[in-house]
Amino acid sequence: MGRQRVGPSRGVIEALGLLGVQIRQARIDREWTRVELADRIGVSAPTVDRIESGYPGVSIGNALMAAAAVGVPLYGTDDPDELARMRRRGEERLALLPKAVRHRVTEDEDVDLDF
Repeated sequence: MGRQRVGPSRGVIEALGLLGVQIRQARIDREWTRVELADRIGVSAPTVDRIESGYPGVSIGNALMAAAAVGVPLYGTDDPDELARMRRRGEERLALLPKAVRHRVTEDEDVDLDF
C-alpha cells in the first residue's frame, strides 16, 4: 500500500502565505527585483514567485534563505547566535526524551491475536 498524500492544513497555508508576504514586502523595501533576489539565493525567478505566493511545494531551505536574504526574522530573531542558542536548547530538551516512541494499543484498537 502506498503513502497517502496529505494536503497542508489551513494553518500551514496561512503561515506560508504570511511568510511570502513578508518576504515580498522586504524585497520591495530593499528595491530588489525578483531576479535580484533569485540571484542572491541561487534560485530562479519563478521560484521566488512561488515563495512569495506561499506555494507549499517550495523547499523550506529556499524559503528560509529568501527570508534571511531580505531581513525577515526567523523564529523571532535575525541574530544567528540567538538561533544557535535556541537550537541548542531544543537539542538539550530532545536529549531528555526517549530515543524511540512505541505505539500503544488501546482497547479501541484491540487486536485479535487468536489463531
